[in-house]
Amino acid sequence: MNKAHEQQLDLNMQTTSRKPLAATLAWLWPGHANSLYDRVLLTLSMVLLIFGFIMVTSASLPTAEKLTGNPFHFAIRHTVYVIAGLIVMLVTLAIPTQLWQRHSGKLLLTGLGMLVLVLLVGHSVNGAQRWIKIGPITIQVAELAKLFFYIYMASYLSRREEEIREATKGFIKPLVLLFIAAVLLLMQPDFGTVAVMSATTIAMLFLAGAKLWQFFGVFLTCVLALILLIIVEPYRMQRMLTFLEPEKDPFGAGYQLMQSLIAFGQGQFSGLGLGNSIQKLQYLPEAHTDFIMSVVAEELGFIGVVSVIVLVLMLVSRALVIGRRCLLINHRYGGYLAYGIGVWFSLQAFVNIGVASGALPTKGLTLPLISYGGTSLVVSSLAVGLLLRIDHERRMSGRKVAPRGGAE
Repeated sequence: MNKAHEQQLDLNMQTTSRKPLAATLAWLWPGHANSLYDRVLLTLSMVLLIFGFIMVTSASLPTAEKLTGNPFHFAIRHTVYVIAGLIVMLVTLAIPTQLWQRHSGKLLLTGLGMLVLVLLVGHSVNGAQRWIKIGPITIQVAELAKLFFYIYMASYLSRREEEIREATKGFIKPLVLLFIAAVLLLMQPDFGTVAVMSATTIAMLFLAGAKLWQFFGVFLTCVLALILLIIVEPYRMQRMLTFLEPEKDPFGAGYQLMQSLIAFGQGQFSGLGLGNSIQKLQYLPEAHTDFIMSVVAEELGFIGVVSVIVLVLMLVSRALVIGRRCLLINHRYGGYLAYGIGVWFSLQAFVNIGVASGALPTKGLTLPLISYGGTSLVVSSLAVGLLLRIDHERRMSGRKVAPRGGAE
């Protein structure tokens, strides 16, 4: 009798231990009728925001103390940016996607107008004129223009899907707009944003069903333009040479990349521990912005870097899944916009991590939801809010058709 009682107790303990995991999984993947939004996407976004806050705080302490005398200066500002991003996300959740679609043309013109305005009255930092100052607020207009362009592209693809598939002019029209935006961005200069924006636009056209031979022409044109841009601007040629052989000028042009590589090397498998980075002690410039992954690699090691990559890929995969599910029920605009945001996040993360690890030439691109930067963080949060709203509308549409649907 005692043995049977002990077995029952063991069984009860095992069941109890499984309950938190089962409850978590049930919350993340509930039945269709019980969920009005993608909880996995929201959870991933919150985890990345929290992780970004922790790493920005850790990476910025020495720099903030030197520049302002307050080691938490950048951490406080980043907290304000995170709160602003969450507010923007909540507001975006209340706006129907039809409203974004209806005003997509105006948003595109606003974005292009801002790119012109920054060239006239913009604030210059390190030779790049990318910011507009409005009192204490500094806005990086390229981030907004980029999102507005994707919003317009989704509207164009949903309206002209047949024309894109059947006629060359349907494929060329958005490329003309892209060319105008690229010229304005290159005048700042902001080559990294041009690269991400171009690749995302081409990917959206491909997903909309454009013919494959058209992409070979665009690819060849982009490669030739890339080579020309590198040759024309001496600083781009210098960056390329530095990328190929940074050790030839370790205290000059190759300094930042060499310090970043040292951070990756010191982190090894498990890292030096949170807060124990050496490179952030004035050795690695921009440690809390463009090179935040270098500090992650040094403090959290290979495990930390892989964890960030996995989280970003999971977020991107949720965006792509939302896009596919929207297209299956003929929600064309939401589907293409979700695709665009997913591709954009993946490319920008790829470039940021590639630059920090020495796999790509240096580009001033932030890591979405993680790096320090008010405009980038708010715009990334807005994009997540758009994804959540798109998925919410799809679920509500599905509920009207089949209120007792299966699990998501």
